[in-house]
Amino acid sequence: MFQILWSLIAGLVIGGLARLLLPGKQAIPVWLTVLLGIAGAFLGNGIASWIGVRHTGGVDWIRHILQIGVAMALIAALAPVWANRGKSHTRA
Repeated sequence: MFQILWSLIAGLVIGGLARLLLPGKQAIPVWLTVLLGIAGAFLGNGIASWIGVRHTGGVDWIRHILQIGVAMALIAALAPVWANRGKSHTRA
């Protein structure tokens, strides 16, 4: 139960930081920001493990930067898709 709560809090923080660092406005709802933040955290942890920097002495700055970077990439990729959903792509 606490792991789910912790994942939601981490997703909110990582997604929020990613949105703050991205230039311009991202027209996505908060719930999607949290989901992309959670995905960024998991994928960032995977990349950190893959390159061997997941567990270090002290604060894992590289892991956190990777998490936020992946969340930024996900938000940057999905924000335009979300903004264009439901729009007709027919020619007039």
